[in-house]
Amino acid sequence: MKIHGLQKMTLLDFPGRVACTVFLGGCDLRCPFCHNAELIDGTAEPVMDDTELLAFLEKRKGLLDGVAITGGEPTLRKDLPDLIRRIKALGYPVKLDTNGMHPDRLKAMLDEGLLDYVAMDIKAGPENYAHTCGLEKIDLAPIDESIHLLMNAGIDYEFRTTVVDELHGLSDFEAIAQWIAGAKAYYLQAFTDRDTVVYENFHAPTRECMETYAAAVRKTVQNTALRGI
Repeated sequence: MKIHGLQKMTLLDFPGRVACTVFLGGCDLRCPFCHNAELIDGTAEPVMDDTELLAFLEKRKGLLDGVAITGGEPTLRKDLPDLIRRIKALGYPVKLDTNGMHPDRLKAMLDEGLLDYVAMDIKAGPENYAHTCGLEKIDLAPIDESIHLLMNAGIDYEFRTTVVDELHGLSDFEAIAQWIAGAKAYYLQAFTDRDTVVYENFHAPTRECMETYAAAVRKTVQNTALRGI
């Protein structure tokens, strides 16, 4: 498997663990605010293959205690489960970041016990979802199914939204609150501009706006918090 990026150590990407983050290319959404836009179409140059990654992890035993896998959208890779099996054989817990568009693949990995933590993006409220994802239309049934899977999987998980002032409003978060009512954890992440973001002139909402959005969700998801501000 081609590995398109590796952050060798992070205290942020896998809650409660010292982890590395593995980046896989390819995504089926086109979010205009994506921080990893070079990974969307999978054309970014790989930095290593799976054999080299596993060799790195073997050497880092005792220094790292988790592996976070992100993208792009990792579940597009049909060989992802095999990679995770090999990572877990080295003794590492695995966290997966996903957009929730492939619940069948997510379910298979959950059923096999391959995942210890899942972070799923909720891009916007249902009425605004396609626009926020950079698409003309989107079938939200897979998103619904993935939400249900995680809320009943018996593992640690979180839902999260990257909040962009030009794309989100209070109605999004009122709708999200109903969509994930009773969820274990939900985070609002303030957008941060980077050179890799394709579209310009996006901004983070004010802290006051973020607090207002969080309060709307907290009515049904008690563990709602802000990140990045």
